[in-house]
Amino acid sequence: MIKAVLIDDEKNALEMMEWLLKTYCPQVTIAAMCDNAKAGIEAINRHKPQVVFLDIEMPKMNGFYMLEQFDKLFFDVVFCTAYDQFAIKAFRYSAVNYLLKPVDPEDLIQTIQRIEERTSVPTKEQFQLLLQQIKQPVKTAPQRIALTTGEGLTFVPTSEIIYCEAESNYTNVVLAGGKKILVSKTLRDIDDALSGDDFYRVHSSYLINLNHIKKFVRVDGGYLIMDNDATINISRSRKQEFMEMFSRF
Repeated sequence: MIKAVLIDDEKNALEMMEWLLKTYCPQVTIAAMCDNAKAGIEAINRHKPQVVFLDIEMPKMNGFYMLEQFDKLFFDVVFCTAYDQFAIKAFRYSAVNYLLKPVDPEDLIQTIQRIEERTSVPTKEQFQLLLQQIKQPVKTAPQRIALTTGEGLTFVPTSEIIYCEAESNYTNVVLAGGKKILVSKTLRDIDDALSGDDFYRVHSSYLINLNHIKKFVRVDGGYLIMDNDATINISRSRKQEFMEMFSRF
């Protein structure tokens, strides 16, 4: 069984999450339901839950500040948020669990499954990355990203990523210097987090960092040579759009 604490200043939201968990996730036991962060901290210290469902925007103390009150996190966190789609990208690249209000039952079920499969709880560094990106006023790619691997999380500067290559339900992230990291996320997941001014999906199997392009070769349908001399094909459906963007450099 998974012990949970629910924290949300809206009574309706608390009751809805309680109903969703009891209806769709019977393996979750609700230890406490709190309508403010202070009560939430007391409940977490008393019940020692495996997971905390946490609202972000609360009076007096928001969800981020509440987490800062713990010297070390011993529980998983699922943020329950009404943030817009741009802010959701921040949750994805920081590898932090979130549920978008109103909560979809299937999303909740998948979130609980991920928590059951995880071998470690999130770190404060992940939340710092998340908060930094949410506060950014412009829609740029994050400076760092948390990559989920079989061993845990690896934090890398996005500027060091040369390209990402799909490998079934996994993704190889190739870094400057020759290091390659196998990430337990699909390329689509990585694309959702990184796509923007610096990253572009040139092929169903490749997401590239535009800053690491060395050369574009027109023959054989067109392909790219990256800084590490890797050759990356451009799909026909993306070629025209890419060329229009590439011509601006």
